Amino acid sequence: MKYSKATNYALHTMAFLTLNEKDEAIGVEQLAKMQNLSPTYLSKILTKLVKAGLIESTPGVKGGYRLLKRQKETSFLDVIQAIEGQTSLFHCSLDHKELPHNHGCLIEQVMMNAEAKMKADLDATYIADIARQMKEKRA
Repeated sequence: MKYSKATNYALHTMAFLTLNEKDEAIGVEQLAKMQNLSPTYLSKILTKLVKAGLIESTPGVKGGYRLLKRQKETSFLDVIQAIEGQTSLFHCSLDHKELPHNHGCLIEQVMMNAEAKMKADLDATYIADIARQMKEKRA
């Protein structure tokens, strides 16, 4: 699992959409302005979030993006995987068959175990909870 700038923007976008109390669609220009980035770049991120079923795109003059109804169930892991896919952070490229006492790659196993713990934590952390904390901080 990797974390790019796109993941950072996607997580913030999901928080902004969660904070949208009116449940009205927010345009890509407004979302991009909040994060100080290009609307074109953000559109690519939003497309991935739509394809993952986390948000919906609404057409028309007042079109834009809004959360789907399951927003309270959306975890950090859902958003990260929508943007980055299911790739692993670490993959050993050594041929361990050539090494003495071939037990596979113990280093890779440590990384996989750590990543599993991190995924579990991210899956148990919900965007709605973070958005609520952001709202409380503003008050």
